[in-house]
Amino acid sequence: MTHFKENASVIFTDKAGRQIDTFVIFDTDEVTGLTHINHCNLRVPASSLVLHSKTVGTYHMPLADAFSFEMLSKLKAKYSEIDATKKTVPMKTEIQTNPMYLLANAS
Repeated sequence: MTHFKENASVIFTDKAGRQIDTFVIFDTDEVTGLTHINHCNLRVPASSLVLHSKTVGTYHMPLADAFSFEMLSKLKAKYSEIDATKKTVPMKTEIQTNPMYLLANAS
């Protein structure tokens, strides 16, 4: 049995023979052998799925076309800017204006 991992990019072939790019929502169920995919929230047999051809290792690399490359570049720039901004606020120290006075000495 072919087992697909969560978030794997796959190509689903429906009963009409159409191929649809989608991804796996959850792992392949060991008991039923069905894989839960994003397309129409279906649970399908592993025989109707093929790992996407642009998958390298466990990650999908959609860089063959210019649009995908440009989109990835913009996302990288956006998140680099977010990561570069300060995430912590410096703590302000408060000066005590009413100091405690010693009212009595213990004997």
